[in-house]
Amino acid sequence: MRSNSPGDGQGGFSTIASSSQPAQLLKAALTRHRPLIEQIICQTERRVLGGEAVPASQKIVSLFEPHADIIVKGSRDAQYGHKLNLVAGRSGLILDLVVETGNPPDSERFLPMLDRHIAFYGSPPRQAAADGGYASLDNLNQAKARGVRDMAFHKKAGLIIEDMVKSRWVYRKLRNFRAGIEAGISCLKRAYGLARCSWRGVARFRAYVRSSVVAYNLALFCRLRAA
Repeated sequence: MRSNSPGDGQGGFSTIASSSQPAQLLKAALTRHRPLIEQIICQTERRVLGGEAVPASQKIVSLFEPHADIIVKGSRDAQYGHKLNLVAGRSGLILDLVVETGNPPDSERFLPMLDRHIAFYGSPPRQAAADGGYASLDNLNQAKARGVRDMAFHKKAGLIIEDMVKSRWVYRKLRNFRAGIEAGISCLKRAYGLARCSWRGVARFRAYVRSSVVAYNLALFCRLRAA
């Protein structure tokens, strides 16, 4: 700390950072990151030297964002972040959003998302459409048992259209509706920053995603009101 004397023509005081401050910051950073570094070394030894297939749940793929998951969908390249499950209504507004942990199969997330919708709104949707990854005979039967009259999966996965919906015309309408929702998701990525999160930490990741969805919904709501 340096104080200004009256002869300086200035009042008050200014501070000069101690030379030990950078060392303290470095020590704090190393203390914070040491367990992560040790885990990365361990998983590298297991995989490279030991030839072991390390489960994704035991891997750290980012030293600075250790919460990031490995997301692999089909034969596509691996992505790093968190899988999202979205529910949209007939208007295109996003009605529900879940930031998943890990890389759960879509088929395992269909019924929990449907049950959330029923809990939120008090009744099941009369008609619904979902991506092909959610398709399974059990999911179809469970959706029907919960009161969904027409349940269209984009990829039939061995299912019969007449078992899903009451007519092929209804199936085409629901399939086209799902394609429109895909366009909305693309808009979220391109125009509302949902393709890449720039906020650090898992809590801020969730806040960033929700902020993007709220902004998207507000813009869409204004357009719907104008129409």
